Amino acid sequence: MSEVITKPLGAEGMIRMEGVHKWYGQFHVLKDINLNVRQGERIVLCGPSGSGKSTTIRCLNRLEEHQQGRIVVDGTELTSDLKQIETIRREVGMVFQHFNLFPHLTILQNCTLAPMWVRKMPKKKAEEIAMHYLERVRIPEQAHKFPGQLSGGQQQRVAIARALCMKPKIMLFDEPTSALDPEMVKEVLDTMVGLAEEGMTMLCVTHEMGFARTVANRVIFMDKGEIVEQAAPNDFFDNPQSDRTKLFLSQIIH
Repeated sequence: MSEVITKPLGAEGMIRMEGVHKWYGQFHVLKDINLNVRQGERIVLCGPSGSGKSTTIRCLNRLEEHQQGRIVVDGTELTSDLKQIETIRREVGMVFQHFNLFPHLTILQNCTLAPMWVRKMPKKKAEEIAMHYLERVRIPEQAHKFPGQLSGGQQQRVAIARALCMKPKIMLFDEPTSALDPEMVKEVLDTMVGLAEEGMTMLCVTHEMGFARTVANRVIFMDKGEIVEQAAPNDFFDNPQSDRTKLFLSQIIH
C-alpha cells in the first residue's frame, strides 16, 4: 500500500478522553484512558484480544458506558443525558466487524433509513445522498438488491456508505475487515483510504498493519485495558519502546 496523501490536520480537538475507566462487574476493562484526537487525524488502535480497543471506541458513541472520567466529542460531553448522546451519535459514524445491515431492506433502504428518521430528511433527498455514497464506495448498481445477495466485502462497503449518509464528522471502525475473506479485504481498505484522503477523522481498531503504517497519523497499542504506547507509524513499527509492544509486533508481523 503506497503512502497516502492527506489534508493537513485541523487545530481543533474532535475527541478528548480524560481519565476514562470502565468495568464489567469486577473486570477493569479500561484503565485511565487519556486520548486527544484532532480534526482529520487517523488513529489506529491495535493490541491483543481483550485489551480494550473495541471498548474504547464503543464508549465514544455510548454503545458502552464509562463509569469514571470524561469523554468530549466535538465539544459535547458524553453523559447519561439522552439529548447529548443523540447529538454525538449524529456526528459519529460506526462500522462494525459484522455488517449489521437490515436483511429485509434493500441496500438503498438501509442507507436512507437513518437520514429519514433521525435527520428528518425527505425521502428523495435521502435517496440522492445514498446513491452518492454508494457511488463513492463503487457499488451503485447494488442499490436495489438485498444484503444477502452481496459478497462480504460489498456488504461492508454498504455499511460504510450507510454511515456516511448521516454526514458524520468522525468515523469509528471496529475491526472492519476481520470477518472478511482475504480477497475482500483490499476493497474495504481502499474505501477507508479514500476517506483518509478526504480528511475524515477516523479511529480504527484493526490488525491490518499495512493500513496502519500507510494511513494512520498515530498508532496506539493497548494491552490489559491500558494505553501502553503511542507513536507515529514509522516510530511505532521501527522503534517500539515497550517490551509488550515489541512482543505484539513480533507475533503479527512476519
